[in-house]
Amino acid sequence: MDTYSDGRQMKETDIANKLNGLLIAAYDNVFITLCSIVMYLSELPTVYDAVLKAILKHKNQSLWSEQMEIASSKAEGELLNWGDIQKMKYTWNVVCEVLRLEPPNPGTFREAMSYFVYEGYLIPKGMKLYWSVFSTHKDPEYFPDPKKFDPSRFDGGGPAPYSYVPFGGGPRMCPGREYARLTILVFMHNLVTRFRWEKVFPDEKMVMTPFLLPTKGLPVRLYPHTLSL
Repeated sequence: MDTYSDGRQMKETDIANKLNGLLIAAYDNVFITLCSIVMYLSELPTVYDAVLKAILKHKNQSLWSEQMEIASSKAEGELLNWGDIQKMKYTWNVVCEVLRLEPPNPGTFREAMSYFVYEGYLIPKGMKLYWSVFSTHKDPEYFPDPKKFDPSRFDGGGPAPYSYVPFGGGPRMCPGREYARLTILVFMHNLVTRFRWEKVFPDEKMVMTPFLLPTKGLPVRLYPHTLSL
């Protein structure tokens, strides 16, 4: 692709920016989300136990039993299929709550298309605006007790429109959302059906640098489950 839809020629810097955006969205954001999932489930024992032992319930089914049911239906060496992914409803709720609390992309810029007033401030047409995913996801009006890890927030219809935006929203929503869902759920299936884990550095945290990353690379100790599939 060397021209825009209106026929204008693309500059090399434009092409490089498009490729950079593709690489970040397709790799970095998924990688960061997987780190956050491993981090949360290792440092919050009650959350891991809820996932494993059905303390938290979703239609009488835990993430563990949901994933084990899928695993037990597969022949040795048989891979997951799209139907299996669609069954991982509770697992995806867990992922969504991780993305709410630790979105890999803190926000982005937009341009005001017309004059409007927000919180008493006049925003002129053409002004560059930055919208924050972090503050949106922590708004107690839409997420009561916003610091609590609670996958049930995503039961039923889920949060109000545009209150949960790790993939953006509207016509500019990330086109890679389903790719990310597929990648993350396949990873989680293989992880939770095989291992319990703990962080090598118990106090390690995720920090914004400017992307969300573990401070020490997030090494973990894996403990295989003794239950047979």
